[in-house]
Amino acid sequence: MALIVDHWSVTFVIVVLCLVGVLNASAGDADPSYRACVGECQRTGCVGKRCFTNCNFSLNGSSLDGPWYAQKPLYLQWKQWDCVSDCRYHCMLDRELERAAHNQGPLKYHGKWPFKRLYGLQEPVSVAFSALNLAMHFHGWLSFFILLYYKLPLKQDKKPLYDFTGLWHIYGILSMNAWFWSAVFHSRDVDLTEKLDYSSAVALLGFSLIMSILRSFNIRDEAARVMVAAPLIAFITTHILYLNNYQMDYGWNMKVCIVMGVVQLLVWSVWAGVSRHPSRWKLWTVVIGGGLAMFLEIYDFPPYEGFVDAHALWHATTIPLTYVWWSFIRDDAKFRTSTLIKKVK
Repeated sequence: MALIVDHWSVTFVIVVLCLVGVLNASAGDADPSYRACVGECQRTGCVGKRCFTNCNFSLNGSSLDGPWYAQKPLYLQWKQWDCVSDCRYHCMLDRELERAAHNQGPLKYHGKWPFKRLYGLQEPVSVAFSALNLAMHFHGWLSFFILLYYKLPLKQDKKPLYDFTGLWHIYGILSMNAWFWSAVFHSRDVDLTEKLDYSSAVALLGFSLIMSILRSFNIRDEAARVMVAAPLIAFITTHILYLNNYQMDYGWNMKVCIVMGVVQLLVWSVWAGVSRHPSRWKLWTVVIGGGLAMFLEIYDFPPYEGFVDAHALWHATTIPLTYVWWSFIRDDAKFRTSTLIKKVK
């Protein structure tokens, strides 16, 4: 039960991302007082004494006060929230103040806890931790690159002896991409960022499944790798296109993520049962940390002071786990390279 450890935690992370979209309706946005506040705000552009200039634009982006060229450019629109978002946000804050005055706990609105914005960021703590995870993956991938090309022996054509080099490079790029869009999604939850976040998560989970098969069965022949990866890549690509161009079906996406995650776990379980690795203790470190992190997602609680919730803390726990995981990958490169050199001799 060794290498399954890290990929179990990675799989759980991605499955959680796939499940988040199911929460597209919550008790908060069904509250009559909240709905009445949002409706009044969309008609008047005001919540109490607070009025929003961006309510001068209709929901489809066309100006109500002038021609199209009078609108602000996209990069300025990104910094500001549209009329609906501002109405929902301030109505949510007012409703939560009313509930707190009556000793009632916070509710979720549109699938999210009532977060407070900071410098225009919707979930600033999750954004910060996502960015740190991105930085840790970049550091891990860069140190892996330096190890292979500058510290370990190379072939005569200056390529690494480690026969899974290219696969881990792809894994690193997909990981950095997923955490980048996670940071963007948490900073601004709109249709585009949601699709990019989900697509990146599915791509990472799908490639992790391919990686588990190739590494656990030690498939080194390029033709065999293509035969294994091609149908999975075709399915993953089709699924992402379906989500983006046909329907963002959260239930179907959940099933796909669970199936890919379970299959991946089974593959790693078989490999872990028949192999022993010199850096097993790093994997056990990850499994303990991943197990503790799992409780943060199960025990979901409202954000403290409107900023730090369970999901944000989960983002924090993955930072050191990422460091340990890339350390294991480097150790695996050393171990495999040493083994190959001994076989040659």
